[in-house]
Amino acid sequence: MMANFFRIINAIVLWAIVLLFLPKHSFKKYLPVTLFCSCILLIQSLLNSNFKWWVVKGGKGYRIFDDLAFIFGPFFTINLWVFHFTYGKFSLYAICNLIIDLVYAYPLNALFQKMGHYKLIKFNSTVLFLKTVLLSLLNYGFQKFIKKTNS
Repeated sequence: MMANFFRIINAIVLWAIVLLFLPKHSFKKYLPVTLFCSCILLIQSLLNSNFKWWVVKGGKGYRIFDDLAFIFGPFFTINLWVFHFTYGKFSLYAICNLIIDLVYAYPLNALFQKMGHYKLIKFNSTVLFLKTVLLSLLNYGFQKFIKKTNS
């Protein structure tokens, strides 16, 4: 129950910050890359049904809620902010993502598992970190592609 409360509050607060403070041009500019990466995470979540990379207490409904709350809550909103502040400066983007990915993969991952958000089965913190770093690099490349095709 505590995990569900945290998920809902987290999503509301993060979206409120985006809607109140992120410039509309940045939202429009970085929405495609954020949706692209969100789709990759959705596919990963669907594949989890077969590969059992993680479990969520309460069954399939709770897992779907947990996955969607993460993807369209903190992941989506933080991705928008990171691109807003760092795009065009790859080294800053890379450093920012490395820090965020380290914090997520180690202390936050442990906290989220302790709170009951999920339990990693076939992943560990290092795999989670490497996956998020690779995803951030793919994101940056996709945004460069989008910018190039729009020019």
